[in-house]
Amino acid sequence: MATWKKELLPRENGELVEMQVPEIVSASRSTDIPAFYSDWFFHRLKVGYSAWTNPFNGVRGYVSYKNTRFIIFWSKDPSPLLAHLDELKEREIGCYIQYTLNDYVKEGLEKGVKPLEYRIDTFKRLVDKLGLGSVIWRFDPLMLTNTIDIGTLLTKIENIGNQLKGYTEKLVFSYADISVYRKVKSNLDKNGIISRDWTEEEMIELAIELSKLNKSWGNTLATCGEKIDLKAYGVEQNHCVDDALIIRLAYHDKALMDFLKVKIHPMPSPSIFGDTEPLPPDAIILPNGTYATRGNNRDKGQREFCGCMKSKDIGEYNTCIHLCEYCYANTSKQIAVKNYNLHKENLLAETITGI
Repeated sequence: MATWKKELLPRENGELVEMQVPEIVSASRSTDIPAFYSDWFFHRLKVGYSAWTNPFNGVRGYVSYKNTRFIIFWSKDPSPLLAHLDELKEREIGCYIQYTLNDYVKEGLEKGVKPLEYRIDTFKRLVDKLGLGSVIWRFDPLMLTNTIDIGTLLTKIENIGNQLKGYTEKLVFSYADISVYRKVKSNLDKNGIISRDWTEEEMIELAIELSKLNKSWGNTLATCGEKIDLKAYGVEQNHCVDDALIIRLAYHDKALMDFLKVKIHPMPSPSIFGDTEPLPPDAIILPNGTYATRGNNRDKGQREFCGCMKSKDIGEYNTCIHLCEYCYANTSKQIAVKNYNLHKENLLAETITGI
């Protein structure tokens, strides 16, 4: 995982501890902070730090928000964020939302999520608040089961995509890797879900059909963490924590741009012969006749095929109570519920679990 500079800073009780001090925060790949812990997070942001327990060694760590300039939220129900977004604006902290908006209602794979109509309406309300490009649609993961085939998935995606037309610029998806992740397979087996992995031929088939649907939407299509190269079928490899998008949304934040090693350039003017000097291949077009270039910000600590830049994730596993049948972040539903109940007993504690 990415490492950040550390400083000796005080906890609420006055004790000085070493804290990571990130500019970019992920909230969170490990749990759904917007859905279940928004009040906790924004309280901790006000206090100035939070704590988490490392899942690999059990050691408590601390993260300070004193230098935080941007937050990436991940959620299946980010509606509670609507009550807090003005707080981010007041603190001059930017954000965007990775919104996982699936439709597994009939199959019961996501029994804890709210009705599809509510989730689509929430998506639109967030876009109205934050602006186009700040809410990214994820249909993730794409599951193949005894009741879900490629045609079923495409029908579900088409239904949501038609309703989100004009409200998103991108659709991110991934193919469920059941055999690779023991926790996922174990959870599916426990819940009686008969599922299987995708073949390469099936991945290509879905990409081709999805590209056909996208002709009426005009979105960027992108896969998350996938080895397979689908560029020939109109699908990019995604950067979920995306420095290019952060630059587009927060190019006015000099401290953040300095951290990202960004340089702002004027757009080249046509020569007397009418031709224009070509832009660099990684140029990010900005308003007011400028474009940006940046350094290499990739997080080398992520999975091999992950394109994310570095960020500090502040969540904890075994705390999401959407209780999806295919969950990779919970060892069991019982443990997740137990930890959520601990949170409710101490809502403003340093950690999500209230300990």
